[in-house]
Amino acid sequence: MQLIHKSFNELSNKEVYEILKSRAEIFYIEEGIVYLDMDDIDYKSNHFYYEDHGRIVAYLRAFYQDDTKDVVKIGRVLTLVHNNGAGSKFVKESIQVIKQYMPCKQIKLDAQIQAVKFYQRLGFVITSEEYIEAGIKHIDMTLTL
Repeated sequence: MQLIHKSFNELSNKEVYEILKSRAEIFYIEEGIVYLDMDDIDYKSNHFYYEDHGRIVAYLRAFYQDDTKDVVKIGRVLTLVHNNGAGSKFVKESIQVIKQYMPCKQIKLDAQIQAVKFYQRLGFVITSEEYIEAGIKHIDMTLTL
């Protein structure tokens, strides 16, 4: 699969719909998280995804955390198929594109506790204590570039 990278304004109506559908499938249905997913950050984000026969099968968004543009925050990271290596490949490719199109010193994320080892294998380090977000244990992680 080929990585697709677009700003919000470049996304078609169908792409936005498919992204939101995949996010709902993972976060609402699979994980049971009840929260407002559409938080307006999508407007200022770059959207990275794999598409397979019209479905978004891997996705994340990336945005500058503040005006200094030193830190890019990634979130809403998902894959519809688990434990086949596609998630690792997808995040690695996304990081390479972020480095090229969103120059920064660090990439940060709020990792669900069960995903910490996944992100550590990609070079992220833990930078906070555990906390609860949307009813799930999370921890802050950072990748220094």
